Amino acid sequence: MPPLPRTASARPDAATGPSPGVLAVVLGLLFGLAGTSTSGVTVALPQLAGELGISTAEAAWVISVYAVALAVSTPLQGRIADAVGVRGPLCTGIALLAAGAIGAALAPNIAVLLTARVVQGIGAAAIPVLATTLISACYDGHARGAALGRLAGTGAVLSALGPLVGGAVEGLGGWRWAIALPAVGLLAVPYLWRVARVPGDGARIDLLGALAVAVAATGLVLTIQSPSAGLGAALTGVALIVVGVPAVVLRVRSRPDGFLPRSVVTNPVVVRSALAAAAVPASWFALLLGIPIALAARGWTPLTIGLLMVPAAAVGLFSPRLAATLLDRLGPRRTLLVACPTTAVGLILAAVGAWYDVTALLLVAVVLNTVAFGIGQPAMTAAVGGAVPAERRGGALGVATLAFLTGAGIGAAVVGGLAAPLGIGTAVAVLVLLPILGVTLLLGRNRTEHPA
Repeated sequence: MPPLPRTASARPDAATGPSPGVLAVVLGLLFGLAGTSTSGVTVALPQLAGELGISTAEAAWVISVYAVALAVSTPLQGRIADAVGVRGPLCTGIALLAAGAIGAALAPNIAVLLTARVVQGIGAAAIPVLATTLISACYDGHARGAALGRLAGTGAVLSALGPLVGGAVEGLGGWRWAIALPAVGLLAVPYLWRVARVPGDGARIDLLGALAVAVAATGLVLTIQSPSAGLGAALTGVALIVVGVPAVVLRVRSRPDGFLPRSVVTNPVVVRSALAAAAVPASWFALLLGIPIALAARGWTPLTIGLLMVPAAAVGLFSPRLAATLLDRLGPRRTLLVACPTTAVGLILAAVGAWYDVTALLLVAVVLNTVAFGIGQPAMTAAVGGAVPAERRGGALGVATLAFLTGAGIGAAVVGGLAAPLGIGTAVAVLVLLPILGVTLLLGRNRTEHPA
């Protein structure tokens, strides 16, 4: 099959191109494996901390460094794909995800473990942005919306099952087996190497811009998590922000087509959609980290914690159809206006459940945030994909997914930083501000913007 150009006329038809259902499920499974790099590990953090001789707060860095690496590397993966095409970066990313998972499983100490998790996050970053880029390049209209919904739904279901699978594996072989789970993603490489033939445009990659963003994002997460990490982390985080933020601004001005393209970061639809959608993974990662920690403190085992997540996974099975229906009827913006309040309600219930030891509320919170994730991610992708030219869709989706996954890092950092001094309930309650901000941004759009 010849390479697929980025033009609509060259999108594959049912006879020659990959089946949208099969492709979306395969990519969704990979998306879910990237998610289980968090959800499948959180249930085993107490055991991990005990074996390595560290505190649970220190063990939370296993989640945070992964989230930061994932967020910072995401737009870089999008720009690489714009330059050289989707197939190579996507398959390489899967290989790095697997290598990082295996390295983490074999780590003798926390330093090696965190290094392996960074590698794992860099590899995992290829999956969300290049999966959505590949689907957007291959399909249009209802087929694209349905495929994006199936992608997000499959990923959400597997991520929700991550604690159960991770808990079961931990019970059989320990936390090292649980952290190695994403390595099975290597099985998808032969299929994707055959079908992911979306070419690049040969554009140069802005590595200095990527470095500036990495410095600023790392500083943000270090600062947020500093209440439990200590004064050194706080000072380092502030210093990185002071250096990184001006560097990002200067780089955007001096290199308009660089790592953060000026036309993308000044596009109001992209900015509003990405920032609003970031509340969804912030909540998701916060609950996947906070709930296992809270329940483990009450004597729950990793397996029983995983069982609590099963209803959320079952509900996630319906997310693809719900996302496609909402996108068809409401459009991306209004679908995000459904996802953000759903996230806020979930966070409030989780906070109350943690404060008053009501497990049922924790369960409902996870279910609501599974629904929010299942509709929020495809809504953001559809909004951003429709707001930029096709030839820059990969870079735009990379920038949007940077904001989206930075939200994940913020969610993990808030729980990791505030849970010890303030408690899980208060840490989760603080995050309610993010979906409120998201709704404010979406409702405050300019009248000249497209209503979708």
